[in-house]
Amino acid sequence: MLARRAFAEMLGSAFLLAAVVGSGIAAERLSGGNAALALLCNTLPTGAMLTVLILIFAPVSGAHFNPAISLAFALRGEMPWRAIPPYIGSQLTGAVLGVFAAHLMFDLPLVQIATTIRTGPGQWFAEAVATFGLALTILGCLAAAPATIAYAVGLYITAAYWFTASTSFANPAVTVARALSNTFAGIAPGSVIAFVAAQLTGMLAAVAVSHILWRSKAIG
Repeated sequence: MLARRAFAEMLGSAFLLAAVVGSGIAAERLSGGNAALALLCNTLPTGAMLTVLILIFAPVSGAHFNPAISLAFALRGEMPWRAIPPYIGSQLTGAVLGVFAAHLMFDLPLVQIATTIRTGPGQWFAEAVATFGLALTILGCLAAAPATIAYAVGLYITAAYWFTASTSFANPAVTVARALSNTFAGIAPGSVIAFVAAQLTGMLAAVAVSHILWRSKAIG
């Protein structure tokens, strides 16, 4: 049932953003001004939570939590296009709710506008690379070893936080929601469009490469 799948996407996206933003707030408060330590403390909970959420929700919705991944499946013929609007709407809604939940847990103003500017060719290219790698990780595991997807994605995001200049947002819903948090994880609204464009570019490149490496399995 599509409504149940969309609800799972909303709930999973909410927990993901609560982990991303909440761990960022805690990390900044506890790191004593050490940016590298704060990033590490933000990275580990995010990768761990993502692994758990995929294990929980994959049997229900596929555990995308990411408009770029949902679009990738649709482009490969592995997801009906009619499911895309409710999936993306649920992912965006859940992501924003997760940000609000993090703010409430840490006694911060519910609604905020981020001021951290994240821009420039290096960061845009980093987002394209991050999303390209994430999509390939998912599609490759799905083709060869579906049971490993949760662990591979969690590990990939943990690594990509560090090897990309942008700290690997790799997700349009995450990017939009983080614009509503003026915390360690925030991104200024003016930086969002370029990040999302880079993410979609990386996703399209991954879909193209996936057709060379792995045959799609249409579900009708």
